[in-house]
Amino acid sequence: MLRDTIKAAQIAAMKAGDKGRLAAVRLILAKLKDKDIELRTASTVPDDDVIVVDVLQKMAKQRRESITLYEQGGRQELAEVEKAELAVIEEFLPQQMGEDEVKAAIEAIKTELGASTMKDMGKVVAELKARHGSQLDMGRASGLVKAALS
Repeated sequence: MLRDTIKAAQIAAMKAGDKGRLAAVRLILAKLKDKDIELRTASTVPDDDVIVVDVLQKMAKQRRESITLYEQGGRQELAEVEKAELAVIEEFLPQQMGEDEVKAAIEAIKTELGASTMKDMGKVVAELKARHGSQLDMGRASGLVKAALS
């Protein structure tokens, strides 16, 4: 399980004395704990790895946005901290699909669903997320779907 890998990484970082990595891993574990608490009242709970990947993707997206904002604001030292955290987060994410692979998957789904106009975008994005949600950034993917349908 992915959660066990993250816990093992925390122990390894503690033993190695890598404070930056340890802080990032602890941040991941804290977000996972928050998600666990949030899901206590849920009627259906998804598979643990799905939860972990979802949390990691959200954290990665937040870091990318922060890096952009810090660099625009001239705060390079803060951007470097975010980049270091992003590198640790991305270690635990599944291998992401390349742009060509995403385009091929979109074309396959588009053909399968008979989608041809922008009205079909929701169906295509929903199917893409259902099939490949953990392997791609849905923000970028929705832009590619929009381009493919226009």
